[in-house]
Amino acid sequence: MLTAPRLVAALMLGMVGFLGSELIKPLMPEGTQFGWFSLLNLGLGVITGWVVIGSRIGRGIVPAINNGLTGAVALIFWGLFTQAGYEMLRLSLRRRYDGPVEALTDMFRIGMDHAQTMATLPVLGTLLIGGAIAAVLAEISSRYWR
Repeated sequence: MLTAPRLVAALMLGMVGFLGSELIKPLMPEGTQFGWFSLLNLGLGVITGWVVIGSRIGRGIVPAINNGLTGAVALIFWGLFTQAGYEMLRLSLRRRYDGPVEALTDMFRIGMDHAQTMATLPVLGTLLIGGAIAAVLAEISSRYWR
């Protein structure tokens, strides 16, 4: 159902995803081609904000903070999963793997490498605090718009 608070949650978590992406870029090896990296994570943030945070609006400020943290963790999971899957697909098209099991195993290794790279206080702090703020703003907007 389309509601203004869900839209606020989606847009805010989308901005958090974009900002987190921009903070991750300097941590990656020099010469990394990012392509649609920030925009993809913005889209994942919009979807995650709509589904995770937006479906739980209207329960109060403290539950909103918890929902925001849950939304941020879900955004991190789906971002890592999507980026690792893309990297695995790119490598598989270059025939780097002997079979699908090796490719899927390497996808988890790639995801763990990306998680270690992004596991810095500025990145995780921005994502978690941004998720909580996004949910609180969505909660506040639910009091004014229905």
